[in-house]
Formats: sequence, C-alpha cells, structure tokens
Amino acid sequence: MAKRVIYIHGFNSSEKSYKAVRFGEYMANYDVEYLVPRLNHEPLHAIIQLEQLLTPDTVLVGSSLGGFYATYLSQKYQLRAVVINPAVKPFLLLNSFLGPNYNPYQDSHYELNESHISALKSLFITELTCPSLLYLLQQTADEVLGFEQAVKYYSQCKQHIEFGGDHSFKNVESTFANIVDFLKIT
Repeated sequence: MAKRVIYIHGFNSSEKSYKAVRFGEYMANYDVEYLVPRLNHEPLHAIIQLEQLLTPDTVLVGSSLGGFYATYLSQKYQLRAVVINPAVKPFLLLNSFLGPNYNPYQDSHYELNESHISALKSLFITELTCPSLLYLLQQTADEVLGFEQAVKYYSQCKQHIEFGGDHSFKNVESTFANIVDFLKIT
C-alpha cells in the first residue's frame, strides 16, 4: 500500500496554497497518495476531518496553523511530520482576528469566537513526547510568527533554519528533497 501524505494548510488558506500545490507536483514523482483537505475554520472540526484521513502509513506536512495541527496529530498518533513556519501558540495570535472573517481562498465568511480560541488551547501540547517524529523548517524573517518561539518549542526536533525569507517560506521547493528523506517517502 502506498504511503499517505497529508498536507495541512494554514489559517485562512486552502488546498490551493502555493506550497500545497508545489509539493503535490513534487509528490507526483513518488508512489504516494497525496491529500490536501480543505479544512473547516473551527479547530476541532478540522482535527476530526484530519483524523478521519489517518492511516498507519500516514505522514504529515503542515504550514503555519497546519503546522500546529500536524504537531498535535504527530504526537497523538506517533506520525512523522514536517512543520513549515508553524504556529506554536495560535490561540495567542488569533485573538486579534476575533469577530467576522473572510477566507478569500475558500470564498467563505465565518465568525471567529472565543470557542475557537479555547479549542486551540485544548490542542496545545506543552511538551513534545516524541520530538524525533518532527522536523521544523523555519525562516527567520517570518513577518507573521516570531521564529524564536518555534526554534525553542521544537528544540529537541530536527531543524532546518534559514535566515531571511518570510511566512510563505521563500524557495520552499529547495526543501522538498529533505522533506521526502525525513518522511521516509520512497
């Protein structure tokens, strides 16, 4: 059976994100099942969506909020995961987004409220139990998330830190071979 690779997009993003599409093109060279689900804006619904896709041969790649979800799933189900400029504590960051929101990539309006923040807090893992299952890809000029927090949180994990860049992770394609190696995709 082919390995299942799930790409988990970030906040107010979609399955059409640049990284998801480019990594999908790269995955076409391998015998894998590549999935990029369109996630619900409600964190617990998103986690349920993702949990329903997990198999014993699943590996994860998550960006930003998707990195937060990938971390949670990796540690709960003992799955290998690569996190790209991950949101470590999104419940702190998203407080400034409370109220009406619009996701232009999914063309959907929704309300972000305290229940979403509470749900994110409930998914936070204070201490990684299996850090060897995680690989951090981080650029230091991320304008959305402070890179120091990720470097510290994932300090026990394999890390690839690039100076400069931005939240989108410039030149992400240059990391694809390392991602494949870490996730043991053959």
